[in-house]
Amino acid sequence: MASGDPPLTPEEQCPQLSTTVSSPVMDEEIPGLSETRVEASPQPPSASPKRKRDLSSDSEDDLAELWDPEPEPVWSVETLCGLRMKLKRQRVSTVRPEHHKVFSRLLEDPVVRKFLAWDKMLRVSDKYLLSMVIAYFSRAGLFSWQFRPIHFFLALYLANDMEEDNQAPKQDIFYFLYGKSYAQRPMFHKLRFQLIRSMGWRIWVSREECEEIQAYNPELWVWARDRTNLNLEP
Repeated sequence: MASGDPPLTPEEQCPQLSTTVSSPVMDEEIPGLSETRVEASPQPPSASPKRKRDLSSDSEDDLAELWDPEPEPVWSVETLCGLRMKLKRQRVSTVRPEHHKVFSRLLEDPVVRKFLAWDKMLRVSDKYLLSMVIAYFSRAGLFSWQFRPIHFFLALYLANDMEEDNQAPKQDIFYFLYGKSYAQRPMFHKLRFQLIRSMGWRIWVSREECEEIQAYNPELWVWARDRTNLNLEP
């Protein structure tokens, strides 16, 4: 977003949020994403996790300062035979407790809860896609208080874009938020691109990381959203 443009209100970003949520917090400007500059006709690079982040933007430099340093590697003994020992490097999760709290807080939002209840067949919100939402929150470089319900839908759309071969179901997110109107979809995609840039293009999430996220609070009700438990007709 150019610095001369007026800030975008949550009503412009997502009419469903403005009509459903009466909290005064939703009347504020969405922080974080609105501060990131977007060039005209952006051409996002490949979604490969090896893609290096372009740090030419001042706003991206500000987001980079919010990132946590890479955690120190942890090693554990895998096998021990006589004097010979084999070490296995353990992956250290970058998802902190505050990211889980943000996700749990957004689950209590009436719009988010209505959407999850609406997606009865788990077409776009099974437990692995929801785990990716938490992973994206941990990479976005925002403070916990900056997250709004729109961030939940942006991250969930991106998770579906990455993981689902059938791209049609993610249109359900648009249908739920905007109905049959196409007017707000360009703005949604613009904010999605800003979210990707704030994560430094790191949008691939492994199954192992998703399961670690779920294991942090295994009693959370959304982890029961397992497609394999549904009796789907062929």
